[in-house]
Amino acid sequence: MTLFSQTAAILFMMFVAPGTALAAAIGFIRLLGSKPIGNFFETFVRSIVRILLPVSLVMAIVFIALGVPQTFSAVAHVTTLSGLEQTILRGPVGSFLAIKELGNNGGGFFGVNSAHPFENPNAYTNVLQLWLMFLLPASLPFAYGKIIGKPKQGLMLFGAMVVVFLVMLVAGVAAEVQGNPVLQGAMMEGKETRFGVIGSVFYAIVTTATETGAVNTMHDTLSPLTGMLALGNMLLNTVFGGVGAGFMNVMLYVMIAVFIAGLMVGRTPAFLGKKLEGTEMKLLAITLLVQPILILVGTAIAMYIPAGNGAISNPGYHGLTQVLYEITSSAANNGSGFEGLGDATVFWNILTGIIMFLGRYISIITLIAVAASLARKTAVQESKGSLRIDSPLFASLLVGTFFLVGALTFLPALVLGPIAEYVTL
Repeated sequence: MTLFSQTAAILFMMFVAPGTALAAAIGFIRLLGSKPIGNFFETFVRSIVRILLPVSLVMAIVFIALGVPQTFSAVAHVTTLSGLEQTILRGPVGSFLAIKELGNNGGGFFGVNSAHPFENPNAYTNVLQLWLMFLLPASLPFAYGKIIGKPKQGLMLFGAMVVVFLVMLVAGVAAEVQGNPVLQGAMMEGKETRFGVIGSVFYAIVTTATETGAVNTMHDTLSPLTGMLALGNMLLNTVFGGVGAGFMNVMLYVMIAVFIAGLMVGRTPAFLGKKLEGTEMKLLAITLLVQPILILVGTAIAMYIPAGNGAISNPGYHGLTQVLYEITSSAANNGSGFEGLGDATVFWNILTGIIMFLGRYISIITLIAVAASLARKTAVQESKGSLRIDSPLFASLLVGTFFLVGALTFLPALVLGPIAEYVTL
């Protein structure tokens, strides 16, 4: 793309997209706290001028100081040590990189994303990118606790997400350092030497946990179990998740956990003093079904149609994982991929474009409808028998709900893909 397109169009949307989701999430939280939802455009503008722009400006300067290019001279023509002429692509990468990570956008300035030495020169830029990806998704639980006046609930949500993230990270590192049992010493395949195995796996888990989609390694070369864990982050879409929309998805699971707990003790489930009844549960059920339908039906279509399965570069179990990962990444608005898949076709662009649109907006609409329904209800008096959702016990139930729902929904597909690939190595 031209530098004007990168700066005026793509960079603009990199602010608008997270600003939109953040404004929706804040309105959602206000409704849960029985506060006026506010004006969307006011919250939208504030999210950009008070959060996204200031942080991006500071971090762009930091990235430039650490070696990331920032220039409107598109190319540099140089003579190499061997006397050959070389054309080196450049551009306003520093400003692009900051909002790419902060806004959980993920699309790279260069084709290989943050594996490119201009887009991620060293370990310092790598760590800062990880921090930026985490910044907004990890802060929303605390914003939630402050807005509704129950900071312990926000801390509980943060703790539950951290536990799931650490499980994914430790398991991913453990799986990857073992390497490929068939190809001994193949751990570094598809990875940058300046980051190593742990730095690459850490990035892969963070970018899928926060639904950013930036990569510093080739996910298609990850071991089957590490690839499955990165895929699992997107399937759950609750391990922090992207700006705004990810937190709303976490609250979906919170309400489902409250409902399950209510069934177990024989009480009408109540969340923040409001009863969860038929209307709310129907909307929650619709929200819960949207992503599995998009992912599983989308994968089935791609595997059935020649235009879809013809893109598979590694037939067999890994080929199914390539397709499943691509569809899941689209539904979760992540954007990373098993790029052995030849998806630069009209079929794949249309299919993933539709899935991206539906995966993002349906859940936002239905969850705001749930919050609005609860906001209209009269609060019930809490008693000693009321379920406390700021306790470690409920945090454990919430983590169990994450894995239970995810396992029941997606385990068959995972067994046919990465798990089957692992056991047949």
